[in-house]
Amino acid sequence: MSAPVRRAVLAAASTSAVVVLLLSLKPHHTAVLAGGAPPAPAAPPARSASSPAPGGSQPTGGTYTGDAVPTRYGTVQVAATVKNGRLTAVKVVQAPSGDGRSSQLAATAVPQLTQEALAANSGHIDAVSGASYTSQGYIQSLQSALDRAGV
Repeated sequence: MSAPVRRAVLAAASTSAVVVLLLSLKPHHTAVLAGGAPPAPAAPPARSASSPAPGGSQPTGGTYTGDAVPTRYGTVQVAATVKNGRLTAVKVVQAPSGDGRSSQLAATAVPQLTQEALAANSGHIDAVSGASYTSQGYIQSLQSALDRAGV
């Protein structure tokens, strides 16, 4: 067999192998409990004593705890402090800590997410690359806290 024919056969075989490997990848699916039911949402967290009751008036301030959001690597929950309708602080109540890598990613991502949220004064922020599950949990929990605050 001549060299050009060998190269063509090798290229075709390699391409076929790559296509088979790509097709064998499984798409990401959300976690499902045994029995096929999705996880039940957590009970609504309590607001702090300094938080005003939700109502028609603009909140003057308080600390609002967001939903505990289960992620693939652990639960994420934040508490947002609002003053005069403005986000002034975000405290992480729970962050993934199941293994060393999850803790490391959370330790890197959470300060970036907090900085972005304070700058944007909202939960409409970008996820941190490499920590997408933690980012999504943080964003969902923060948005639920801001919804409770009426911001």
